[in-house]
Amino acid sequence: MSDINIDFRKRVERILLSGVMLPGQYIGGEFGSVVKRREEIFGRFCFAFPDVYTIGMSNYGLQLLYSIMNNLAGWSCERVFAPYPDMESALRGAGLPLYSLETFTPLYEFDVVGFSLQYEMSFTNVLTILDLGGIPLHCDERSMLFPLVVAGGPSAANPEPMSDFIDLFMIGDGEELLPLVCGGWFELKSSGLSRREALLEMGRRYGGKGVVIPSFYLSASNCGDFCGCPKPTESGLPEVIYPALVEDINCFEPPVRRIVPSVECVHDRVSIEVMRGCPGRCKFCVSTIQKKPLRLRNMDSIVRLAYESVLATGSDEVSLLSLSTSDYPQLDLLLQKLREVLTPLNVSISAPSLRVNSQLGEMMRNMTTERTAGLTVAPEAARDEMRRRIGKPVTNENLFLGCEAAFSNGFNRVKMYFLCGLPGEEWEDIDGIIDLAAEVMRLGKRTTGKQPIVTVNVSNFVPKPHSAWERLGMRSREYFEAVHKRLVSKSRRTGISLKYHSLDTSLLEALICRADRSMGKVIERAWRLGARLDAWTDYFRYDYWQQAINDTGINVEKIVHQNIPDNTELTWEYVRY
Repeated sequence: MSDINIDFRKRVERILLSGVMLPGQYIGGEFGSVVKRREEIFGRFCFAFPDVYTIGMSNYGLQLLYSIMNNLAGWSCERVFAPYPDMESALRGAGLPLYSLETFTPLYEFDVVGFSLQYEMSFTNVLTILDLGGIPLHCDERSMLFPLVVAGGPSAANPEPMSDFIDLFMIGDGEELLPLVCGGWFELKSSGLSRREALLEMGRRYGGKGVVIPSFYLSASNCGDFCGCPKPTESGLPEVIYPALVEDINCFEPPVRRIVPSVECVHDRVSIEVMRGCPGRCKFCVSTIQKKPLRLRNMDSIVRLAYESVLATGSDEVSLLSLSTSDYPQLDLLLQKLREVLTPLNVSISAPSLRVNSQLGEMMRNMTTERTAGLTVAPEAARDEMRRRIGKPVTNENLFLGCEAAFSNGFNRVKMYFLCGLPGEEWEDIDGIIDLAAEVMRLGKRTTGKQPIVTVNVSNFVPKPHSAWERLGMRSREYFEAVHKRLVSKSRRTGISLKYHSLDTSLLEALICRADRSMGKVIERAWRLGARLDAWTDYFRYDYWQQAINDTGINVEKIVHQNIPDNTELTWEYVRY
């Protein structure tokens, strides 16, 4: 018999039958999921994704690390996601803890629980998962009876805001680091050391390999201001943490037999990472810094993985994943080989991230459009001059060539991503966004005789830690409100679909990612007031956050909007990419 807690599962099923929304996301048992027998394992790791199932199951890193940990002798990997509020209420009402999908094991029974921090607006979900899973929120309240709580991902680059709640941060690539951390903790757990002693030993062992134990790093004071870079409080810990690096991504292939979600997800497809890193040097982008250096997956490996994965899972779409897929060398040859093996299976090819470069047009001539008749590009700015200023060397000429090739090949939709609030931005840059989109629309009409669907998505620029512009303050609320109003006015009667990111969300994102450890009190206060699923418009309550900010007295103006002087240490400076 496998190690599924049958009695617990029956109690959960009674809850689900009572009318919980989308119950299939809470029951597990998906094709490709792994349930190991108790006698096979000695260590148990739970991958915690702090968003709902339909988002988390679309995450490439989850599938990859799930496979790596389950292939590790003696270890099992299970999953948990943030519940919707109705399921949270149902579990609390029934007196049941949050559990893993594979074996219905309460979270507090695992050896290690690991969070993937993809976005700052998911931080309150971490608290929901911990509390509902029976794990004390604060690191200093946990004994050795509770799991080690770890976190990695892009939003772990500044560990300070979540340091009250996370025992150990993993910086950089997780393929080698996660098994190392889990193995080290299991060894220390049975050594008789106190939790503090075991954590200190973890920091000493693995601090040079991308591990931060925040309880042993403190700044002079946590004042919600520019309080300096945290320094180690114990001997044997490095002052600077450099990221873990997988030199050859070909050594870690995504699983062919992936977990097939039991409900429809945001991205229901086979994703294959073709390239890690980006050759670009955009000043606003932190992903380029975090993912360096550039590493390529072997072309034959990509083709084989695509073919075997669709046969194993029944997926009808393969997505080529990277920060900038159109920069993959010999992309035309790769697409040709993929079409040779996928077209007979009626499987389409897509790429979620395309750079506007000289290869874009050729790529559009080789892409399939059976189910993905839309082109998505990120010009970021409308004018070539502004793009040069922000370090994005793309041109409108290449954009038009790529769009024309897409329209000629049957594409009928174009989605364009832009930023507003960039340094040195002028009103002609804002007006140019709509002008550029209108020109693309006219190009589509000339090419096909039909009006294409052109969608413009405008995000508010947030100066992120570790980016080239990390010391810049964010533009004021009034400036962004004026920009949004101007975009709406100019787009009227153009046929362009205009969307722009919530300003409240962007300002809060800036506050969280740039703050020091005092931000933890704000996050916890907002959560206790009821903040849940903050990345979702339907659930986001800015008034909870405003109340939390008022209650804690954190200095929003200085953290978010003021430039950080060059001679001032950065809160996140002890992590260095």
